[in-house]
Amino acid sequence: MRWFIVLLVSITLSFSASLKVAVAANMSYAIDALVKDFSSIDPDAKISTTISSSGKLAAQIAHGAPYDIFLSANTSYVAKLYKQHISQKPVVYAYGALVYLSRDPQDFSDLKQLLLSQKVQKIAIANPKTAPYGKAAFEALQNLGVLNQIKHKFIYGESISQTLTYTLRATEIGIVAKSAIFAPPLSHLNNAKHYKDIDAKLYTPIKQAGAIIKNTPLAKKFLSYLQSNRAKKILQKYGYNTP
Repeated sequence: MRWFIVLLVSITLSFSASLKVAVAANMSYAIDALVKDFSSIDPDAKISTTISSSGKLAAQIAHGAPYDIFLSANTSYVAKLYKQHISQKPVVYAYGALVYLSRDPQDFSDLKQLLLSQKVQKIAIANPKTAPYGKAAFEALQNLGVLNQIKHKFIYGESISQTLTYTLRATEIGIVAKSAIFAPPLSHLNNAKHYKDIDAKLYTPIKQAGAIIKNTPLAKKFLSYLQSNRAKKILQKYGYNTP
């Protein structure tokens, strides 16, 4: 009987030390830094991440995907999953931001003129149906007064990370998460000739929401960590604002 109890405890600890995190694509770069830092706090934790658009991840969770935590690009997707698939209220741990980004130097002084010009033939933008950053981008362009005039130029990415790929390879300008320009591979584009912040007043704040799907001690610990000062410093380093 004793050996059975020991075995049961060992299995329980093994499961509790593993964490599967569904991560919205805008967090592609920051999540690695966060996981690395968390591992320095809890070296025994085994964390795996799946990165995709918030819409696709939410659909997977609704169909029983075995994630422990969902880090959505906004609160709407976790709100739809709340109660039926998520037992605890989600928390907002950061606020995302949008930028115009170009692989080639641009004059961003007159945004309307630039977006409407013949110089810009293609604009990368995330699909607003699956990516919250795409929805925010549509809202910003609508409030800027150019959306309907430039829609024909759009090349849609299914996630904000795919939109970044299109921005760097196939279009003159892309509307991407600000966090991308703080990633080491894009450090050469982190200057005023290649990007410009989109006025935050033009779109609804992009609340990064975290929710526990499987209520385990490690899931609670990781979500609590995301709200800590040390996690906030990392998030701020990658262009996010924090509560």
